[in-house]
Amino acid sequence: MTDTYYRGRVAVITGAGGTLCSEIAVDLAQKGANVVLIGRSADKLQKTELKIKAFSGSSMVRPCDVTDEAGMMDIAQEVCARWGACDFLINGAGGNQTAAMTTETVYKNTDGMKDARNLFDLDLDIFESVLKINTLGTVIPIRAFGKQMLDAGRGSIINFASMNSYCPLTRVPAYAMSKAAVANFTQWLGAYFGPCNVRVNAIAPGFFVNERSAQYLGTVEQGLTQRGKSVIDHTPMERFGLSRDLLGCVSWLLDERASAFVTGITVPLDGGFLARSGV
Repeated sequence: MTDTYYRGRVAVITGAGGTLCSEIAVDLAQKGANVVLIGRSADKLQKTELKIKAFSGSSMVRPCDVTDEAGMMDIAQEVCARWGACDFLINGAGGNQTAAMTTETVYKNTDGMKDARNLFDLDLDIFESVLKINTLGTVIPIRAFGKQMLDAGRGSIINFASMNSYCPLTRVPAYAMSKAAVANFTQWLGAYFGPCNVRVNAIAPGFFVNERSAQYLGTVEQGLTQRGKSVIDHTPMERFGLSRDLLGCVSWLLDERASAFVTGITVPLDGGFLARSGV
C-alpha cells in the first residue's frame, strides 16, 4: 500500500543546493511533497531541481540569502499563495569561513608567521558573518514560515545543529559558538511552540562526505588529512556519513505519526562519534 502522508505537503528547505539538503529535498519530492528549494547559489539549486524533475516531482527554486528577511518573507507569501501553508521547514543553510578559523589547536604566538592565525588574528567581520548565517539564518526562515504553521495548527521544523553543539571542535570558534546556539534555540522554540502543535527539533550531523569536508578531512579514496584520520579513529563505525544516512531520521522527525510527542531535541547522526571518549 502506498504511503500518501507526504503527498501535497509543503516542504521548505534552505541550503537545498548542498550535498545533504539536496538529498533530503529529492527524497521528500519522491514521497509526493511540494518542495521549495532555497539557497544562495541558483546553479546548485537548479541541479537539485533537475533531479526532482527527472521523476516529475514538484518543486520551485528560489535563490535567496537566508539572512535576508525581506526576501524570505516574500518567498513565504509566494509559497502560501501557490501551495498553501508550509508543513515542514528544514533549516539546512549555514557554513564556516577560513578567516574565522585558527590555524592551530592551541594558542601560539603568530607574530611574523605567514598565514598563521590565532584568536587575536581572526577577522571579526568574517567571524560575525559565520555567527549570522548559522544563527539568524535559522531564526529568519522560522519567522518567515513559522506563522503559517501556527495558524494551521500543525507543522514540523528541523534545524541543523552539529557535533560542535555538544562540545566545540578545535580551530572553529565561530562555527562552534553558533551551532551551540542553534541547539539551545531549538530547545527554547520547542517549548515556545509546543502548545500550538508545531514541533521543533534539530539534527546534528557528524562528519559527512561533501565538498567542504573533502577540503579539510580528505577522502578515503584520495587520502585523509591528519584531521580526517583523527575523525575516523574517533568514530566507532569507522567511516564518514553519507547523505542518505540522514533520511530516516528526517522522515521520523517530520512525520507526526511517528514523532508526535517529540519536540525540543537534537539528534546526533554521527556513527557513534559522541559515544567514544577517546581513551
